[in-house]
Amino acid sequence: METALTYFYEAANLGSMRLASERIGVAVSSISRQIAQLERELGIALIERGRRSIQLTEAGRVTIEYYREQLADREALVNRLRDLRELKTGTVDLAVGEGFLGRSFSNLLDKFYCRNPGIVVRVHSGTTSEVVRMVLHDEAHIGMIFGASNEPKIRSRTSAEQPLAVLCGRDHPAASMPSMTIADLTRYALCLPPSEFRIRQMLNGAERRAQTYLAPVIVTSSLQLMRDLVRGGHMITVLPRMAAVAELEEGTIVSRPLLEPELEHATVSLIHRLGRQLDGAPSRLLGQIEAMLRSWTNPAQ
Repeated sequence: METALTYFYEAANLGSMRLASERIGVAVSSISRQIAQLERELGIALIERGRRSIQLTEAGRVTIEYYREQLADREALVNRLRDLRELKTGTVDLAVGEGFLGRSFSNLLDKFYCRNPGIVVRVHSGTTSEVVRMVLHDEAHIGMIFGASNEPKIRSRTSAEQPLAVLCGRDHPAASMPSMTIADLTRYALCLPPSEFRIRQMLNGAERRAQTYLAPVIVTSSLQLMRDLVRGGHMITVLPRMAAVAELEEGTIVSRPLLEPELEHATVSLIHRLGRQLDGAPSRLLGQIEAMLRSWTNPAQ
């Protein structure tokens, strides 16, 4: 049954027996036979027949969930045994939003490597929905996203909140202002994320309340590009301070409070799948990221 479950899992994840055949290195007919045998043993259909791509029945979805749990439990066992042998080895898959891939995050990974040179860290970058999907399907042990996930099988391990702030270059005219309002923002060239970003949606609410609407000259999904443009000195943006920690610390970017009533705070969430054991290498990295989030929330510590 183990082989049949493996073949079924790959076919379901990839959406077709042909793609599973290419990944596993066996004939499509072998995968089909194994799935059919698995259905006979379980006494119920796992996939809907007569479709080009794999479509799971309810029994198929339950079986996939069971197999994912088995894989996660097996990985947890291996990590625990490694810990018992005091071997600092293992692999961690970390999925993060693109906006976190700055110097602060690079420094964190560098420190983690120095303390755990035997652990391999694989970093996957994506949108919030992609990060949640990777964590949900056990393609990543840990995810880091702006905002929170409504997915019931995703647990938020740690969250950090910060108010949105105006970020500008140290020589920009806005740097001389003690604070700013939505109306103040209209006086300068703005770089903002697209409308589907949670940060932009929070700003939209403040614009409606102030009856003042922003017209950014550059709209980008890349927070790295936003930081670079602000550092260039001609534009300003609105982000939480933790989106530009390294630049704020070195003084190439400055932060000014955005004074708008009822403006929501930005949240960074560290997530993992409910029920997945994070032992060994994932646990070590998780602890280091949690410490980083705490420092972002309270830089004085």
